Amino acid sequence: MTNGRECETVAVRLLAQREHSRHELAQKVRQRCECDTISLNALLDKLQSLGYLDDARYAAAFVRSSISRGRGPQRINYELREHGVDDTTAAQALAEADVDWHDLACEQRIKKFGGEIPADYKERARQSRFLAGRGFYTDAIKAAFQ
Repeated sequence: MTNGRECETVAVRLLAQREHSRHELAQKVRQRCECDTISLNALLDKLQSLGYLDDARYAAAFVRSSISRGRGPQRINYELREHGVDDTTAAQALAEADVDWHDLACEQRIKKFGGEIPADYKERARQSRFLAGRGFYTDAIKAAFQ
């Protein structure tokens, strides 16, 4: 069993590299050092009270990063949930993102397939599936073909 100081050092080092959600940080600390659940929760509470760990800040950074990678709101929301961010925080981060999802879907379609809108139904369906896989809603996908 490692001491709490070692786990704290590991956690702070991880947070110095990039933002983490509480859930994600807990998993990584457990992988790197042995500590019981009570000690780990106390450590995470301490890091939150010091302002080092903040799920809202993590979600905002994650949303910005995902938008720059051309991901849509549906996929971003799903991935935030996978990282342990609650639905309210995820929804708030997405709402605060200054992005036009229709324009982003159009940019992604053009980047992947070129500017010409396909007349062929099969090609249009293929491009629509691509955008759906990126996490765009139906209205944004339809807007990408106008």
